[in-house]
Amino acid sequence: MNTHLGRAAVAVAASAIAVSLTACGAEEADGRPGANSDAVTVGLLLPENQTARYEKFDKPLIEKEVAKLTRGKGKVVYANAKQDAATQSSQVDMMITNKVHVLIIDAVDSKAIAGSVQKAKDAGIPVVAYDRLAEGPVDAYTSFDNEDVGKVQGKALLEALGDKAKDGQIVMMNGSVTDPNAKLFKSGAHAELDGKVNVGKEYDTVDWKPENANTNMAAALSALGKGKIVGVYSANDGMAGGIITALKAAGLSTLPPVTGQDAELAGVQRIVAGDQFMTVYKRYAPEAAAAAEMAVALAKGEKIDGIINQLVDSPTTKRVPSVLVPGISLTKANVKATVVDDGVYTVAEICTDKLKAACEAIGLN
Repeated sequence: MNTHLGRAAVAVAASAIAVSLTACGAEEADGRPGANSDAVTVGLLLPENQTARYEKFDKPLIEKEVAKLTRGKGKVVYANAKQDAATQSSQVDMMITNKVHVLIIDAVDSKAIAGSVQKAKDAGIPVVAYDRLAEGPVDAYTSFDNEDVGKVQGKALLEALGDKAKDGQIVMMNGSVTDPNAKLFKSGAHAELDGKVNVGKEYDTVDWKPENANTNMAAALSALGKGKIVGVYSANDGMAGGIITALKAAGLSTLPPVTGQDAELAGVQRIVAGDQFMTVYKRYAPEAAAAAEMAVALAKGEKIDGIINQLVDSPTTKRVPSVLVPGISLTKANVKATVVDDGVYTVAEICTDKLKAACEAIGLN
């Protein structure tokens, strides 16, 4: 036996292992953190701050989950586009320049973001589409089952209308055409409502803004007559607020049932007060956890097959690995069993002095 060669071989092997471990513990040649490294930088881009959920729930939940998954060594770099697609594009450019390891993007405009997604891909940065399915070569997607959300809203409106569903007309207040989710909510709602109600007016609401929904509702009231409207499909809570303001301004003493989505505090309070019939409660924690888990895995070059539960097609990319979370119909009957028991809001936050009696009437005290 040639001891010299044997020792040399061992030395070379040991050296190779040391290099390998160093690479795994730090960064790979492509700039990704190694499989054993927790030093992951996640770029988080959210679309706007009009809707309370993004700053109150999504951002802190994703930050918390990334910290947990990386044992406190990972970090989240955050930017909010404030409903401006060009701003979001610039924010993506900045994060690419700063060499984040992975991006989580909730697109302002799912079509307009495609070029930015391609830039990230070209730079070797994986992209997780969050809440809205961005076009372009995204690596993963997490959201709610958005067509089912529309179905939940439609079913709830029919439940509220009962045998009076065709006694008058309903108004449909859909979301923004730049949001692919709005199209899915609309499709799901129509699947439940078509043939069972008379749609008097239908709007696609610019930027989801409550003030635009308010203007649309005022126009519908003028065109149809306030006594003819038996229900309103509103795609989210923010718009529901604008709609209800318009209904009250028209002098309606009894409001028609109005739907919503997002379980915003103001929406939940309107439900308790009897002004809004329902909202769709979406458990943000599972959505945020899925986004963080996929992002950290992709940043390290790991597979995400064990995380996903569906494959979804976008207009540009087929079979996107996805996690879709179901929504829940929230009415007066289950406020406590949903947002209170899940720790989203406390009874004290919901039940202001003005709502004390209404809260007591539904056992919320």
